[in-house]
Amino acid sequence: MKIGKYKLFGLSNLGLSVMDLYIAKELILPFIFGMGIFTSLGLSIGTLFELVRKVTESGLFLGVALKVLWLRMPEFIVFAFPMSMLLAALMAYSRLSSDSELIALRSIGINPYRLILPCVIFSLVVVGVTFTVNNFVAPAANYQAAITLDKALKESKPTFRESNILIPEEKTVRFPDGKKREVLNRLFYAEEFDGEQMKNITVLDRSQKNVDQIITAQSANWNIADNTWDFFQGTIYLITPDGSYRNIVRFEHQQIAFPRTPIDVARQNRDYNEMSLIQAREYLKVLEVGGKTKKIRKLKVRIQQKIALPFVCLVFGLIGAAIGIKPQNTGKATSFGICIGLIFAYYLLAFICSSLGVWGVLLPFLAAWLPNFLGLSAAGLLLFTSTR
Repeated sequence: MKIGKYKLFGLSNLGLSVMDLYIAKELILPFIFGMGIFTSLGLSIGTLFELVRKVTESGLFLGVALKVLWLRMPEFIVFAFPMSMLLAALMAYSRLSSDSELIALRSIGINPYRLILPCVIFSLVVVGVTFTVNNFVAPAANYQAAITLDKALKESKPTFRESNILIPEEKTVRFPDGKKREVLNRLFYAEEFDGEQMKNITVLDRSQKNVDQIITAQSANWNIADNTWDFFQGTIYLITPDGSYRNIVRFEHQQIAFPRTPIDVARQNRDYNEMSLIQAREYLKVLEVGGKTKKIRKLKVRIQQKIALPFVCLVFGLIGAAIGIKPQNTGKATSFGICIGLIFAYYLLAFICSSLGVWGVLLPFLAAWLPNFLGLSAAGLLLFTSTR
């Protein structure tokens, strides 16, 4: 049943009633309050105290510290979104319930599920904003913050690995008994890398059937034009299956068609929090060629978490609405206390699931999404009991 419609801003075309806008207004103010307090707490605990220590002990300029603090803010804003959504839903619906406004609305035939629709819509808007900030703004800001801080402290680190680059590449082989097994296909090692050229390279290549080869070279670089490797001043040792040398070839310059994986891995020196979803997926393709199982699993979990994290806003919004819609007389302090307890429980569960995913106990998808599924189930159960 429609109570009335707002025609301004085209809201009438969306079918939003006065009730929807009224509840939305009740959600906005505590949401803004939550964003301010949770972002401030996150910045203080995660960055501010460390920057103050660097200013006082390491001589970091105050202007640089403020810039780093500003650049780190998007990361904590991302985590503040779901927590603020939970606080907003709890405070808004608890206030409406304690003032008997929800009872009045239900007395004229409005279904409790209809009452939480504004919260669901608001949560979905926050999900979209969170996804955008988490995957496009925060990674770039974190990367710039790390570079700015390193330069200011004269601890500038190159954006690539400089030494001891070891890249194993595996392939799946089916044996006569029908079983599949991962075996070493190629092992690439370089002592040094200056961003363009690798030095003192040794490659064990087992990709050719019935013959292995060991390649040593003083230097090598990736030839973009020919899409191949240029090796300089080296030797190729061809080895037969029985372990004897078939041939030894010395060269000044030799082009060899290896994948460019080593150069990609060497140039990738970003933390997971400094990679967007697109960058993380591209890096995953590089790692999958190298075959580093644990690192691959960890990156797969982080990729799924980048997608799952924004939907925590919807989960928290539903849980907050489901708790708040129950007849009660809950104050703001009580709502805030419930909020803190739920946040702690949820993120503890998320940490455990993430660890299980990295260890291989859970699939990466389940490791990232299981807390959301459990949260939605809890919200559904709470709503069901509230409507009875």
